[in-house]
Amino acid sequence: MYIILNVNHLYLCPKIKKMNRLLIPVIAIGLILGSCSDEKKKKSKKDWKQNEVSYPKTAKIDSITDYFGTKVNDPYAWLENDTSAATEEWVKAENEVTFNYLNQIPFRDKIKDRYEDLFNYEKVSAPRKEGDYYFMNKNDGLQNQSVIFYKKGEEGEWQVFMDPNKMSEDGTVTVGLLQASKDGKYIAYRYSEAGSDWGQIRVRDIATNTDMPDIMKWVKFSGASWYKDGFFYSKYPEPKKGTELSSANRDHRVYYHKLGSKQADDKLIYQNKENDRLYVGVDITEDKEFLILYIYEGTDNGDLYFKKTNDWDGEFKPLITGFIAKSYVVDHTDGRFLLYTNLNAANNRLVAVDTKNSKSENWVDIIAENENYLEGVSKGGGKLFASYLVNATNRVYQMDYQGQNITEIKLPGTGSAGGFSGYRDENKLFYTFTSFLYPSTIFEYNVKSGESSVYYQANIDFNPEDYVEEQHWYTSKDGTKVPMFIVHKKGIKLNGNNPTLLYAYGGFNVSMTPYFSTSRLILLENGGVFALANIRGGGEFGEEWHQQGMLMNKQNVFDDFIAAAHYLVEKGYTSSKKLAIEGGSMVDY
Repeated sequence: MYIILNVNHLYLCPKIKKMNRLLIPVIAIGLILGSCSDEKKKKSKKDWKQNEVSYPKTAKIDSITDYFGTKVNDPYAWLENDTSAATEEWVKAENEVTFNYLNQIPFRDKIKDRYEDLFNYEKVSAPRKEGDYYFMNKNDGLQNQSVIFYKKGEEGEWQVFMDPNKMSEDGTVTVGLLQASKDGKYIAYRYSEAGSDWGQIRVRDIATNTDMPDIMKWVKFSGASWYKDGFFYSKYPEPKKGTELSSANRDHRVYYHKLGSKQADDKLIYQNKENDRLYVGVDITEDKEFLILYIYEGTDNGDLYFKKTNDWDGEFKPLITGFIAKSYVVDHTDGRFLLYTNLNAANNRLVAVDTKNSKSENWVDIIAENENYLEGVSKGGGKLFASYLVNATNRVYQMDYQGQNITEIKLPGTGSAGGFSGYRDENKLFYTFTSFLYPSTIFEYNVKSGESSVYYQANIDFNPEDYVEEQHWYTSKDGTKVPMFIVHKKGIKLNGNNPTLLYAYGGFNVSMTPYFSTSRLILLENGGVFALANIRGGGEFGEEWHQQGMLMNKQNVFDDFIAAAHYLVEKGYTSSKKLAIEGGSMVDY
């Protein structure tokens, strides 16, 4: 039989602390390694008398829910009230069952301890430059939250800028830097408590490292785009007391906040009174010439509008409407927007748009669509950087703003790369590279010379020479060829006895590319196999691949996943009894 891991069912605790954070990968690996065949594990399995799980009774209460005129019997509707005492008791009872079961597993503590050792290493983000200062996040190993450091200039010494771990007793406050003012004096940041989606935008004076009195409340899905002595941001109306976590979010709006003023005095920039289900936000071009208004119905296609920043009361002009494309403005220069879009280009392209003649028939290709998926285009140091996916791995090219003088950036290997972003006057940019056997490493890139050098490399108790990563292609039910990465120790026997974890996502145009995970190492070093299938519904091969796995084509997603499992069994990597499957948003542990 196949083992299906339902993480949400296994762990329902609302407060995440240090060791709780380590629990989910330990659960997955513990269940898989229960089938390992060496003598020690045989003995553990024999001594471990697995008790039958007896779940608490869940009350069925007569209830009818009306779904757009269709009445449906809904006896568990009471559980949708996440703040009720009854729901709290139900969660408590479910957790008791879960941990009673987990605590019986004899090798669970050993796996947990090994994972803690692996995870306990310094983690650093790529630096970013704002004005005269550099910023980066750093976690010394097992800290609940990463600490934000800063330094003045390249030769400055790194110092603590913000430590979220000291902002609450339980370490559940999170902060994230947004954008700095053009003069580099202030930086906006997002502040959130206890893992809530709700947040605040606060402002800090960089030189003095002190907060300003400005606090923007009831913020979700928002950045901060500075213009003159304030910034644009998005917020919802304040919800009714007691419904902050359960009420639907409606009427997203864009405001402008002038530094030093009260939030109540913020100027409304955009509100859609006809449709209050939209997500809206404003970005600003680096030259501060244009506001770009982004409007979304969901997580995919969106509309774009624009107007001059000095035209406060003017109307936004349409750029792309009808929610027919995924697009964003990379930069504005010489009266042209450089627009990344999949409009009339399933594999994406970069076009130049005359701001005075912006209809799509007048667009000019800067990077034309080709057979490979253009995953994104960024800018920095006066250059463009085009990132392609070729068989679910990255290739990155540098070019000028006309799409000429193209140079491929030499990456350390076959894997995933991201970064290459900064302001026009920067000569040094940063990027991160990773693969299944290559821990995330930060590189410093010199725009003029095209040379890369290691800026930060993690120190992990792991030898990549002991393992192998391969890409295989298998055939799905309808004859479609689908790629799959397979990672394991060198020299394993293909006898069907290897415990194996098969992961896939297949949705929302999300591309699953190689990346390093410490939790996966425990499986691999115990003779297990990890497989990642690039099933349809993702974005690895462009919009067509995405659409083949959505709506009426959703069955392709499951067929691709099932075919991947059959391939692993047929090729001798594992058997149905030793195969676990997992799907969902991955966390990079």
